[in-house]
Amino acid sequence: MRHFSHLGTSRYLGPFVVLLAALCISLPSSAQTLTVLHTFQSRPDGLTPVAAVIMDENDTLYGTTARGGMASQGTVYKLESNGDESVLHSFVRRPDGLGPEAGLVFDSAHNLYGTTEIGGSLGKGTIFKVEPDGTETILHDFSMNPALGANPVAGLIFDNSSNLYGTAQNGGDQAQDGTVFKLTPAGDLIVLHAFNGRTSDGRNPMAKLFLDTAGNFYGTTYQGGTHNRGTVFEIDAGGTYRVVYRFAGGADGKWPSAGVIIDITSGNLYGTTSQGGAHNGGTVFKIDPSGNETVVHSFGARGDGQFPQADLVTDGAGNIYGTTVMGGASQQGTVFKIDTAGNYSVLHSFRMREGVMPGAAVIIGNDGNLYGTTSAGGPGNGSGTVFKLSLQ
Repeated sequence: MRHFSHLGTSRYLGPFVVLLAALCISLPSSAQTLTVLHTFQSRPDGLTPVAAVIMDENDTLYGTTARGGMASQGTVYKLESNGDESVLHSFVRRPDGLGPEAGLVFDSAHNLYGTTEIGGSLGKGTIFKVEPDGTETILHDFSMNPALGANPVAGLIFDNSSNLYGTAQNGGDQAQDGTVFKLTPAGDLIVLHAFNGRTSDGRNPMAKLFLDTAGNFYGTTYQGGTHNRGTVFEIDAGGTYRVVYRFAGGADGKWPSAGVIIDITSGNLYGTTSQGGAHNGGTVFKIDPSGNETVVHSFGARGDGQFPQADLVTDGAGNIYGTTVMGGASQQGTVFKIDTAGNYSVLHSFRMREGVMPGAAVIIGNDGNLYGTTSAGGPGNGSGTVFKLSLQ
């Protein structure tokens, strides 16, 4: 059995995975049952959840919607295990944040933290905190200093000293191609790296960072690199930045919108690209410590999923799960699995009445089943769902 790093799992049920190089495609399994837990439909409820959920020890789910709420500017919501949904915070108007597209992260007191792509004083996005009673505080307004970054669309992670880390897809010095930042408990925001795509560096990071147990950060940029098809980068514990891999945009994949994770036994990085690969439907890739990339799976074959946009997640046995925003039997998105023997299968193909276009990662719940969101569809005239996919 391989070993995975689980730094920070008390705050976030994040993806830590190892993949096998040789994969086989199989037909969808009939053993899984999908249950729609909540359908987003109208104000003051949220609409269009494009981010993953997180789960607490009481099986309560928390997440964000990019639209909906009191002013149609997005929400932070809570979904109890009995199915009761409530809006903890509705984003209304500046200087509040607007349009949250990223998931949330817990601290030890169950406060929730996240980002908004827009809003704030000048519309460049925010970092916010929502307390268990729904009280919201803006911790950082990106509009105040463009050199610190702008328009974050990725979630945040904690270190063991309660510092928050994330990426902003725009802003920064020189080329304004985005930043990696640190927010201290005192509220000071520090730029760890400002991207400059003019120098074959990455540009426009859209994904959450990964922090290993040695204090090294790993991430992706959606664009930039030699071919402007995206990069994988590292910032080591001493603060030194390097590009680990630059995507060429062909069979190796292009435009990674999800982050990377690490197998701590081998040092290999794993992730997805949203397009490219043998069928131009995206890839699962591996990068070894020497910087060599291997495509583990190419999406887009008939019946397969297409265009993965979310992180991967693994269960305790080492099985890997993910989503594709399109493809599958109905061309409306899938949940897929790679088992410990390397076999690939589509676990579920979405249909409109269940919700469609799952653009966010699934999580492994306390009961061992998968939980996630779809960004559209659902019963009636739904605008997205929260679902449970039983693996029993």
